[in-house]
Amino acid sequence: MLNRLTSPKGIRELLMRHGLFADKRLGQNFLASEAHLRRIVEAAKPFTGPVYEVGPGLGVLTRALAEAGAQVTAIEKDQRLKPVLEETLKGLPVKLIFADALAFPWEEVPEGSLLVANLPYNIATPLVTRLLQTGRFARLVFLVQKEVAERMVARPNTPSYGLLSLRVAYHARAEKLFDLPPGAFFPPPKVVSSLVRLTPRKVPHDPALFQLLEAAFSQRRKTLKNTLTAAGYPKEKVEEALKNLGLPREIRAEALDLYHFQRLKDLLYT
Repeated sequence: MLNRLTSPKGIRELLMRHGLFADKRLGQNFLASEAHLRRIVEAAKPFTGPVYEVGPGLGVLTRALAEAGAQVTAIEKDQRLKPVLEETLKGLPVKLIFADALAFPWEEVPEGSLLVANLPYNIATPLVTRLLQTGRFARLVFLVQKEVAERMVARPNTPSYGLLSLRVAYHARAEKLFDLPPGAFFPPPKVVSSLVRLTPRKVPHDPALFQLLEAAFSQRRKTLKNTLTAAGYPKEKVEEALKNLGLPREIRAEALDLYHFQRLKDLLYT
């Protein structure tokens, strides 16, 4: 079955038989490389908790995970795919839920759950952000557009570094494992994809820190001092905090790492 599901010819025949097509609006680019599929499953192991998959599509990753011993719950928004998934997942103990992943009650999943998914590009960033905030996941392994992956793992003073980099760094240890060319999917997207693995750590919610981060990156071309002042932070306090941290007055937000932002928050909120 996997051989058929991981070839463009087999995918095309399956879709035609059900009178279907890949919907660009839903970010549907089906994984069509068995070699990459195996590497994704290996990167997700060990399956220490229930596995949630968002956007199973034709069920290729779903099937590989279940055959490797994962307890899979697959969440699919496209109701058209129901007969396809019933065919491709027949006989496997997979729970299928047809729902919008952004509206799913992630806060209620068992603690220690895993996410393993080929995420639709249009929901990847808000979904991953929310999953990290729940504190319910032990590991997240997912495919996203390469540029998004690079933003998630970016370091200070690099072009990709920004709010997403810091949000991920606060919640988890992030790794970009490998890239997948457009030809690994059907239909092939116009971009390169990357596999990311996030290992969350238990951290308390810190709204003051993220309020500061959002303000800091709201006007990237300006200095951090001017950006924070424009956002309502007292100018004198910002200048004093930067001085206490040994940072130049003209420094920009992209030069600070998570530790410095946490210190800056402590100084500004005392």
